[in-house]
Amino acid sequence: MSKKLFIVTVLITLALSACNGGGAAEPTIPAVTDTPPATAVVATTQAVTITETFTITPDGTAVTATPTVGTVQPTNPPDCTNSASFVADITIPDNTNVAAATTFTKTWRIANNGTCVWGPGYTLTHYSDERMDAPDSIPLNIAHPGENLDISVDLTAPNSAGRHQANFVIKNPEGLIIKVGDDSRLWVVINVTVGGAAGSIATITSTSAAATSAPATLAPATAIGAAPATATRAPSAATEGGSGSASCLFTIDRTKLMEVINAVNAYRTEKGLSTLYVNPKLAQAAQRHATDMACNSLTAHDGSDSSTPQSRIAATGYVASSVSENVYSSSPPFTGEGAVNSWVSDTADPNNNKNLLSTTFTQIGVGYAQLGNSGYYVIVFATP
Repeated sequence: MSKKLFIVTVLITLALSACNGGGAAEPTIPAVTDTPPATAVVATTQAVTITETFTITPDGTAVTATPTVGTVQPTNPPDCTNSASFVADITIPDNTNVAAATTFTKTWRIANNGTCVWGPGYTLTHYSDERMDAPDSIPLNIAHPGENLDISVDLTAPNSAGRHQANFVIKNPEGLIIKVGDDSRLWVVINVTVGGAAGSIATITSTSAAATSAPATLAPATAIGAAPATATRAPSAATEGGSGSASCLFTIDRTKLMEVINAVNAYRTEKGLSTLYVNPKLAQAAQRHATDMACNSLTAHDGSDSSTPQSRIAATGYVASSVSENVYSSSPPFTGEGAVNSWVSDTADPNNNKNLLSTTFTQIGVGYAQLGNSGYYVIVFATP
């Protein structure tokens, strides 16, 4: 080919390319096929994957893109371990009264004390007893080792009166059940009422003894609800630590429980001491005595059934090497922070302040009960 012919060919090509769109080159449209739209990952972070779905119209003249965002399942090493412990019933404590056919939300606080990161591949799954309209499974949010996670499920109370229970488990991405403390189940137990008003559906620190210790890092009450819970004191001294056959209507305000925990650890941090960890078994012992004090007008370490801090803690199955206890009551009830400040400034019994600043104890449990216009606080300290 001569040099002149080559130049003419190039000029013709350039002229043709400039005729459509005022000099801008026309985009190349892929051929239309019957295959599904292609999906391309365009950005990935630790929290989410953002994808764009490209769609070619049948005439091949347009391209659209629809971005979507989804949660990424954390990638765990193959040798990581799954382990959990129960921290608290955030809503609907055991034996809460609920009106028949009422819809409610049960929330548990669980600690991830394994080495695997939980994510949407992990699920809360109905396991046994009544379903209460629970879904088959609910994906979990992200929870790294050492973090607490609130797990919620929407349920509906049965129509028949009496005690009803539903059991759930946490499963890993392979469908294997994760052990939670000494049990694998998370349960909800309610007393269904028919034809009358139900007791308050509210929050309460758990009295379950099925868990080991977990950090006392609690969400603000405004984030999870802080309505007081109404409970009926059973006459059995074995369960409540009190005597007498009459029932006792008292309230448990979780806000005050949280205020005590936060105030204690803030005080210890101010003094350069480590924070104390909440143990559900200790919380059970503390709540038992707070209930007994409220129902029997006591402010003492010995219960109405002659129980002691040591015997109440031992009754939960907690094996302690050292134990102590603070008690307080007031009318009208103090806030949790106010109760802690009273222990700090108590000159009549300096042991109250010594317990708050002790380097011997590593775990605590807090109880609160209100009857009428009087509030009763108990905080137990222990070391395994």
